[in-house]
Amino acid sequence: MTTAIEKWPGEPGADGTGEALVCVVLPTYNEADNLPALTAALLAQSIPNLIMIVVDDASPDGTGQVADRLAALHPGHVRVLHRTSERGLGRAYVAGFHQALSLGAQYIVQMDADFSHSPADVARLLEAAQHADLVIGSRYVDGGGLDSDWSWWRRFLSWWANKVWAQLFLGTQIQDATAGFRCWRRATLEGIGLERVRSNGYVFQVEMSFMAERLGYRIVEIPIYFEDRRVGHSKMTWGVKLEATWRTVALRWRHRHLAAEGRMRSVQRA
Repeated sequence: MTTAIEKWPGEPGADGTGEALVCVVLPTYNEADNLPALTAALLAQSIPNLIMIVVDDASPDGTGQVADRLAALHPGHVRVLHRTSERGLGRAYVAGFHQALSLGAQYIVQMDADFSHSPADVARLLEAAQHADLVIGSRYVDGGGLDSDWSWWRRFLSWWANKVWAQLFLGTQIQDATAGFRCWRRATLEGIGLERVRSNGYVFQVEMSFMAERLGYRIVEIPIYFEDRRVGHSKMTWGVKLEATWRTVALRWRHRHLAAEGRMRSVQRA
């Protein structure tokens, strides 16, 4: 069933129908084995005017080359950004967001490329975005859940990062501030001002959540089931976890003055 996505007057979609353009941003590093199946699964969803933006950080396993072949196979639906001068999840997302905005996307979905986030849930995020500025696919609202194979320690760390560190220290009301499965409205990303985002690692998710909340955007969390990656290994090392912890401290100070009146002016489209 096709999700009811609002029209974008004066801004034609990829097929010229006037439907809102949806871009899915996929940062990749060593996801060559996952990307073809994920691409097929996303393009199989009944979502009009969907474009995938693969942002690859020079993966040594050849993910970039796989992405190029998929772009040739699906012209107009798959685009590839090859990054060689800088690395990191946050910068990859920012680069993908800029590309999506330049294409004229009205909705920008971010998700992992390892099937931790179900392609079938993208339509649910888009549907919720009809009445929100940011939709978060949440593991910690009623109906959400984690893979049963997660260890108790991994569950504890995830719970602590969201329920203790983010909520108590930053004062956020978001239940899953570290979630990486989201749908942004164009105006929300423009209002946040991507040039104001500093984080590069996994704390990027927390910073974007915190900024959106401080700027007064309507944030909705919908339940998702978070599946452990199907192929490959997690990039969430102890070093990454420790970096995310101490960098969260800096977020509170950096964005302490943010309020609704601090939104950047959205680009007016003809």
